[in-house]
Amino acid sequence: MNDRIFKSINRWSGYSRLVDFIMVTLSTRTRYVYLYVLILLLFQAKFNKRKTLIAGVTISVTYLLSMLMKRFFYRPRPFLKQAVHLLPPVPSGKDSSFPSKHTALAFAVSAFVFVYHRTWGLVLWLLSLLVGISRIWMGQHYPSDIVGSAILGNLTAFVVKITEKYWRPFLERTLRSYTHFSPSSRQIKD
Repeated sequence: MNDRIFKSINRWSGYSRLVDFIMVTLSTRTRYVYLYVLILLLFQAKFNKRKTLIAGVTISVTYLLSMLMKRFFYRPRPFLKQAVHLLPPVPSGKDSSFPSKHTALAFAVSAFVFVYHRTWGLVLWLLSLLVGISRIWMGQHYPSDIVGSAILGNLTAFVVKITEKYWRPFLERTLRSYTHFSPSSRQIKD
């Protein structure tokens, strides 16, 4: 089933330069849309340092979990196992197909935004879906990699939000102590 869905999406790759360009752009440049929306929302009056901290933790935890899962659950990318329509940029063959870091981070940011702004969250969630499809289109991930990454990103965002009362005091103390002892916070004495 996984191979059939992969082939049914990936077989269209290479037929239209315009569609290929759109898919590569979705895969490689969409992160700037997420960054722009995050900055826009975080600088609105109703957003504050707390929400910025939650966004940072969500993104960091998702990234770390993705990297750990790639190390412990290696799965060869589709282009290593079969003939595919492969679009550049081509990732290393040593890098695991599961999870899709692009997709996991896209869904994590979408879920974070959804908690605070439903409309933007839904728009980003649909964009995340397109990012996932683009990764299959480019021949770099299987559909199950995308589904698993979407679950990882969404779950991480919601778990970070739900457990905020446990980790936030520790992180705030750590950040405060770092800024207290950093060289830029010390007064220069003659």
